[in-house]
Amino acid sequence: QVQLVESGGDSVQAGGSLRLSCVVSGYTYSRYSLAWFRQVPGKEREEVAVIDSEGATSYGHSVKGRFIISEDNAKRTLYLQMNSLKPEDTARYYCALKPIGWGDFGYWGQGTQVTVSS
Repeated sequence: QVQLVESGGDSVQAGGSLRLSCVVSGYTYSRYSLAWFRQVPGKEREEVAVIDSEGATSYGHSVKGRFIISEDNAKRTLYLQMNSLKPEDTARYYCALKPIGWGDFGYWGQGTQVTVSS
């Protein structure tokens, strides 16, 4: 059974930094994509950053240059380093897994809340 468990969410002031973690367990896919999404109530879910099993990364326009996605394969942990945080980064952040060949991200964590105050 695939499980994703996020942690690291907190309340911070604008300009601060946070690192989110997502421990992934129960999967044996050798090729996949892992991603961070975020969502604010009443708004559409936004893709924040993606990393694939070969290490290629991509970022949403609103976070490019401020956030860094990385993965520690030995610890089976996905990270999101968030720098220069802005109030508009306030959201619930989710990690997700998409095995190669799947059309969409099919495994999701429960999310962790990030609140940025001005």
